Amino acid sequence: MFIDELIERIIKTKNHSIVGIDLHEGIIPQSVRDKNYNPNVSRIESITETMFQFSKEIINSIYDIVPAIKPQIAFFERYGSHGFKAFEKICKYAMNKALIVLADVKRSDIGSTAAAYSDYYLGTDFSSLSVDAITINPYFGEDSLIPFVDNCIKNNKGLFVLVKTSNKSSGDLQNRVCEGKKIYETVSELVTKQGMACIGKYGYSSIGAVVGATHKEDGENIRKLMKSTYFLVPGYGAQGGKASDLGGFFNEDGLGSIINSSRGIIGAYMLDKYKGKFDEDSYALAAREAVIDMRDDINKILEAAGKIAW
Repeated sequence: MFIDELIERIIKTKNHSIVGIDLHEGIIPQSVRDKNYNPNVSRIESITETMFQFSKEIINSIYDIVPAIKPQIAFFERYGSHGFKAFEKICKYAMNKALIVLADVKRSDIGSTAAAYSDYYLGTDFSSLSVDAITINPYFGEDSLIPFVDNCIKNNKGLFVLVKTSNKSSGDLQNRVCEGKKIYETVSELVTKQGMACIGKYGYSSIGAVVGATHKEDGENIRKLMKSTYFLVPGYGAQGGKASDLGGFFNEDGLGSIINSSRGIIGAYMLDKYKGKFDEDSYALAAREAVIDMRDDINKILEAAGKIAW
């Protein structure tokens, strides 16, 4: 089952973090761009090959010390079919390195359309990709989740459903009170209900929730509501989330959350903390050191709270 595999990778690496492959403009060093420039192909082909090579070296540097990566598809979609090809290559390369791949795609729809999305990302019959898990948006309601949940059950895949996101304006909708409950609390109930069919041997469901690190009190409240749900926690680092805010996102068993950092890892070579030690040609080594620092940062907080999973 997906969730058991994720937990076992977390325990094996003693690491509750996941590395986001968010290829923002300017994050790839100029030296990498120059090295992969090919005058014999289109500009888009050259760019997307550069994206793959950069990501490949990041993966080579971290695959043995993290449980998973989270490639963000938006940065690939902008380059059309060549972007999708690079995205697939990165996902497959990571899976061949025994990393769990959680594709950040935030798909949503109903009926056959939702099923088509689900079949591409989580299916096995026709898909040229089939990653381990994806993020989805629950705004359409329960019937929009079912095609994705069905593939999770059938193919041992995972989902992380948006419940309380890390962006500043998330409260515009998610914290609105309706019938005595915040909207995110209602979504929590929906996700918990769908997740009951996918409970693994550690007591967690393969149907998880996205809960932002930047909303400490909401995260702690959601933890109380969703004891058997694993959290994907964005917002650590560049968005302002701190390890000291995350103890309440975990259960007493020391499990329950996987914390994402993107720019703080793959762009670590640009941060003041690492600049003196790593130049842009050493970006992959900087990423590895940033992963270790993040791992230790989170583990220190959990140890202080007596929440040790190993």
